[in-house]
Order: sequence, then C-alpha cells, then structure tokens
Amino acid sequence: MRTRQKERETPGPSEPWDEIVPGLWMGGHYYTPPDGELELAVVRAEFDLVVSLFALPGHGPAPGVEHVVREVPDGPLSPGQLLAVQEAAELTASAVRRGRRTLVRCHSGYNRSGLVVAQALVGLGYECGEAVRLVRERRSRWALNNPVFVDYLNTGLEVAVLLTGLDG
Repeated sequence: MRTRQKERETPGPSEPWDEIVPGLWMGGHYYTPPDGELELAVVRAEFDLVVSLFALPGHGPAPGVEHVVREVPDGPLSPGQLLAVQEAAELTASAVRRGRRTLVRCHSGYNRSGLVVAQALVGLGYECGEAVRLVRERRSRWALNNPVFVDYLNTGLEVAVLLTGLDG
C-alpha cells in the first residue's frame, strides 16, 4: 500500500499503530504486515480515547470508547484546520497526562497523526525536534514526511495559525 501522497513513493506502515511514549499511540486505518496483504486497522476497545484526523466507517472504535474526529487534509492547512489540530493535540496531551491509553490516527498513520502526536509531545514537555524524532523513530522513518507539517511544528502552531491567516 502507498500513502495518499503517491509522488513520494512512501511504503505503507507495517503495523496498525505504534506506541510513541507510554500511553500515546499513533496509527492509521490501513497497514501491510511484512509478510502479508493490505489489512484494515480496526480499533476495538484497546484504547480509552481515539482521535481520528481521517475517518472511515467500520474502522472503530468500539461503542463506549471516546472518539474525537477532527478531519483535516494531508496538505497545507487553513487557520481553522490548524486550530483543530491544536485542539486535538491538547486533548491528546491531557488524556496521556491522566493515564488514558490514547490513539491518534489518520489514513496511514504518518503525517496528520504525526502532526498531532508531535504537538501533543510538545505539550507534554518535549522539545519540538525531539518530538519529531520520537515520532519517526517509533512509528516509521516515513512519518512526518510532509515538510509543511514539520514547518508548522518548528514555527509553532499558534504562530502558524496567524501566518496562514495572512494569506486570505
């Protein structure tokens, strides 16, 4: 499987989700095990909170699991979309602080989920560069391959909201 950014020839993930730091997981809706075919990553009740930046019917989570959906594209974001990312990251960091098993997911579990997870890590006290490194080390070297998202993180989401608002 390829991610939706075909021009990068990015291989799909080999796991449905990976733990980035204790209690904080990152994943997608699809994965391809090393010795298998494309599979659906269906969340059941493994997590206390699931934050979806891309959602499809039939991918969970199970009834009773808190599910927050903030759909955003895997591309340049509007000020409103950046605010949704910031809100999702704050919710994620808060849940992790409270000891809740939290999954942040998008289509493949690389870019949109990486942006929210890295920002949540910053909210948990990690430096931005360390947050990006952890996401890539623990999920995939292909994670956060969208350079615009890394720019948002390096700039800071609050500043990025203001700067993107100047374009309109």
